[in-house]
Amino acid sequence: MRLILAITGATGMLYVVEFARLLGELGVEVHGIVSEAGRKVLELEQGMAPEELAGVDRWYSIKDFTAPMASGSSPYQAMVILPCTAGTLGAIAGGYSGNLIHRAADVTLKERRPLLLCFRETPLNRTHIRNMLTLHDAGATICPLMPSFYQKPDDFQAMALHFGGRLCDQLGIAVPGLSRWEGAD
Repeated sequence: MRLILAITGATGMLYVVEFARLLGELGVEVHGIVSEAGRKVLELEQGMAPEELAGVDRWYSIKDFTAPMASGSSPYQAMVILPCTAGTLGAIAGGYSGNLIHRAADVTLKERRPLLLCFRETPLNRTHIRNMLTLHDAGATICPLMPSFYQKPDDFQAMALHFGGRLCDQLGIAVPGLSRWEGAD
């Protein structure tokens, strides 16, 4: 599988680190795009540059409209925006392609490929909800950054890894050993 990982400037970079690492371990080819704000938040929260993320094979400039993901003829199977800011959500919902993240998302939707938007904002206002519904109706999947606790994670890293596994579920990527709900005893 070959997918696009876009990073925007919302909090939640631990999720990015764990998801990218998991994809690398599973042999998924990952091409990345990062916004300037995404670069800053990754540095603030994780003390790293995007190029240091394990599991990302290649990076493209957010300004590079000649990148492969700007065209539907390029063979990507899916796109994940993690985390997804309200501004990015609104741009994509409005059909605005102001940068490569927006354009790649638009291409992903028009080609009817999976687009996962890991929205990170709270509380939600009416515009956020309307934009989510617009994108849902266009074929995107909204995956808010909400950890689960039924697997009783030991730490934040375990919660982020489990969320990454759930994203893989949405993409049809099998994750061996992913904790699953088995029902109450």
